[in-house]
Amino acid sequence: MTATRAELVIDGRRLSYLDFGGTGRPLLALHGHMSEAASFADLAAELSPEWRLIALDQRGHGHSDRAADYSRAGYIADAVALLDHLGLDQVVVLGHSLGAINAYQLAAHHPERVSAFINADGAASLGLDGHNPLAFVLGLPYEAPSRQALIDGMGPMASFFDKLPRERPDGTWILPFHPQDIVDSEDLVHGDHWADWLASTCPALLIHPTQGVIPADQAQAMVDRRPNTRKVELNTDHFVYANDPNGFAKAVNEFLAEL
Repeated sequence: MTATRAELVIDGRRLSYLDFGGTGRPLLALHGHMSEAASFADLAAELSPEWRLIALDQRGHGHSDRAADYSRAGYIADAVALLDHLGLDQVVVLGHSLGAINAYQLAAHHPERVSAFINADGAASLGLDGHNPLAFVLGLPYEAPSRQALIDGMGPMASFFDKLPRERPDGTWILPFHPQDIVDSEDLVHGDHWADWLASTCPALLIHPTQGVIPADQAQAMVDRRPNTRKVELNTDHFVYANDPNGFAKAVNEFLAEL
């Protein structure tokens, strides 16, 4: 299905988003690190026409500008700004990984804006050992004079990232994220977020891939401790929407159908 790309500007910083259109109920979708709004295209088609999916290129990702910081408050403020820009008082929010934590923190801090949310593998407690699993991206080049030069600079990681480069108007090529921004953002999403997970009471779905980032005991505790929360387990890895698209769409559809 065709999406419309549009943008809003906050203090000189551009936020880009895709609106998949239609007259259905609005669903805000928030992607994970090193991803972008377009990753939700297949899901948008599965949810239409009952739902109008609007996907944000979060700060420092996709077609959105880099930001001065990648704090929790910054990501949440961007989501609120998009809702205000679109004139949407309340929405259902779906997030994956980074976006999932942003989704439940949005519900915690702005409960009047979130009627329900879907958390795809976003932990309530993450990275407390200080290890940054995305530090490897610091070995990637950010820009180069040509597409091939950018790919060549990736070395052994080219096979994972060679589809990402995009051309600037001046003919140079860049990644759709800056490696240092990703590492900074990952550091700042780490923490004990249980208070935010438990702060809201709206209906919630936890999609838990069995080879994902949330340990099984934490996933069960997230459901047991938060009212109005259900869990669907899918036998796949962290990138659940890409590696089990049918299971992911089925879980989302069944949850949304009951709202």
